[in-house]
Amino acid sequence: MKRPTLQAILDFLLHRLTRLEFYGTEHIPTQGGIMIATNHLSRLDPVILMITPNRKDITALVADKYLRYPLFKWILQTAGVIWIDRTKADFVAFGEAVKAIRHGLAVGIAPEGTRSKIGKLLEGKPGAVLLASRANVPIVPVGIAGSDTAFAMLKRLRRPTITVRFGAPFRLPPLQRENRNGMLQQWTDEVMCRIAALLPERYHGFYHRHPRLQELLAGDSTAQGASVVSSSPRRYANKTEPSE
Repeated sequence: MKRPTLQAILDFLLHRLTRLEFYGTEHIPTQGGIMIATNHLSRLDPVILMITPNRKDITALVADKYLRYPLFKWILQTAGVIWIDRTKADFVAFGEAVKAIRHGLAVGIAPEGTRSKIGKLLEGKPGAVLLASRANVPIVPVGIAGSDTAFAMLKRLRRPTITVRFGAPFRLPPLQRENRNGMLQQWTDEVMCRIAALLPERYHGFYHRHPRLQELLAGDSTAQGASVVSSSPRRYANKTEPSE
């Protein structure tokens, strides 16, 4: 089966089995390499991104543990995902993702590095920032809500609502050798807070009280509409606190 045929089938099924709603798709550049930074709540998430209405070429970095699940393995392989070994620094997968972006594809990545099993955002890891920096492309944040409970609701013959919200694309400043680790943390928090700002509060998790998230939610001038993040790291008085 070819990818377009699979996409059409998945689009049909998901829109009839769930109430699947896409918002902010106008923020997604319709062509050219970009990175899609998403939260990750369910095995459905990469499938959902694959049927984004105006960007049918979205692929994703997907943990190779899904190779153990025949149905998901078949779907994801047909979709042409990039398998990544999350147990180590997988430079081969990283290189393939950079190559795909430079060839004009949209590549999705979950900065958390794994699927959240608590239904909330986990602390982000720097891999997404490094990928965007290496490929030198805009980042489009996306928040997926409702996929975490979709399977449970379907088992009860209830139709779940899943919302997918895309934010404005933005670029991160080049990484500098001086204070590189500090910048990685700063920009990782930026990416994660932009994702959190697209989600209902119950999903904010690790970033629940993060000052940058509060700025974004308050509509700060440097918030979601900013196309380039300031290169001057901010100093926040309060550390991020995970929500209970």
